[in-house]
This record gives sequence, C-alpha cells and structure tokens, in this order.
Amino acid sequence: MPAPNATTPKTVLELLVNNHPGVMSHVCGLFSRRAYNMEGIACLPESDGDTSRIWLLVEDSDRLDQMVTQVSKLQDVHRVDRHPGDHEVFAQLRKIMAN
Repeated sequence: MPAPNATTPKTVLELLVNNHPGVMSHVCGLFSRRAYNMEGIACLPESDGDTSRIWLLVEDSDRLDQMVTQVSKLQDVHRVDRHPGDHEVFAQLRKIMAN
C-alpha cells in the first residue's frame, strides 16, 4: 500500500452521533481495525447536549465508500455526510495553527 502524501485527495466525513462516553472510541476503533488513517478529528456537542458532531479528515480512496457504510452502521451514529477535503472546520483549524 503506498504511503499517503499531501497530494492525495482528502474528504471530510461529518458524523452526527449520540453524545455519551465511548462514542469517539467506537468510531476511531472502527477506522483503526480497518487500517484506515484519520488525518484530523474535531468534535463538538450540539446545543441540545444529546448529540455531537464529529468531523474526520480522511484520504479519499477507493475504500472510503466501504468505511462510510461501516461507520453508518454503528449504533450511536445517526448520520454521515461527506464534504470536500477543504471543509471549513479544518480550513479554520489550519488558519489557527498557522498563527
């Protein structure tokens, strides 16, 4: 398997999940077990406190569709949306880190 590099296209997965302990571990564990690298993770609770949003910056590979299907099956995941790799969440984080 070739090593990932900066020119590899990226995708941001936005997950709406239940907000309770262990959810992030389940999501990360799924990616880890399938040897799929996450290059960035951001998570914030929604205003209702019952749900959170997780944004994952991942490589846009031929295995991504399968990963989306698998993460969608997790009990605590309500929805998975795909965004371009330059999604505003990570674009803002890059700006903050550059300062």
